[in-house]
Amino acid sequence: MNPGRSIFVDAHLPYLPELQIAARIQGDGDPLLLINGMTRPLQSWDAFTALLRGRKVISFDVPGVGDSLTPGRPLSIVELATLAVTVLDAADVASADILGYSHGGAIAQELAHDAPDRVRGLILAATSCGVGATPGTSRDIVRSLGRSLEGQPWPLPDPLGLLWQSLAVSNWSSIPFLGSISAPTLVVCGSRDRVVPPSNSRVLAGRIPHAALMTLPGTGHDLQREGPATALAKAVERFLSGALSSTGTQRTAG
Repeated sequence: MNPGRSIFVDAHLPYLPELQIAARIQGDGDPLLLINGMTRPLQSWDAFTALLRGRKVISFDVPGVGDSLTPGRPLSIVELATLAVTVLDAADVASADILGYSHGGAIAQELAHDAPDRVRGLILAATSCGVGATPGTSRDIVRSLGRSLEGQPWPLPDPLGLLWQSLAVSNWSSIPFLGSISAPTLVVCGSRDRVVPPSNSRVLAGRIPHAALMTLPGTGHDLQREGPATALAKAVERFLSGALSSTGTQRTAG
């Protein structure tokens, strides 16, 4: 996939008149919006997006990560979902398939609930319902923060931005509305994920109507690394092409 073009998007959030969001648009075809994990800049998607064909891929840095400035106040998951819609508007996309990874999966769930007309299909990768989820191990959670992939240098996460992201998910839960999500949904997890244990994916798939669950064997939380990214890309392509339907079934990737 080509490097694409980078843009800055005005956030249009209350009391944050100068906040801009760094975004990237790559390729042509059916639109796919990527919403990233905590502290992860949009460059962390490179191994994954390199495997996609025939898609217009839109990704962005949430405030306080990568090239997006840290806001002067914390943003809620609802506000972050609103930002995702703003990014779609800036990319001139009326509706898209949405892939939310880890922390970004919370934003993706909220987006599917708040703006269902903007969501064609929903992929929730290595994520949870927020409050009420089975927690991961503290050591593995800390190790996953601010970590680059395959030795690639990334902008270090802003400590205040990390705090704001942590606060956003600490008082949010999708449990009350999971049953109302209408978009076709695929839930993906690694069998060895110790940051967001696989039991959380089973909860999501069990509560979202007709959602499909896929487990990637031998894989941990980091689905953006080269090996897991290949498995994730195959699962996403199969789902979005209709070869893997959201029928409430559970599968283990081969």
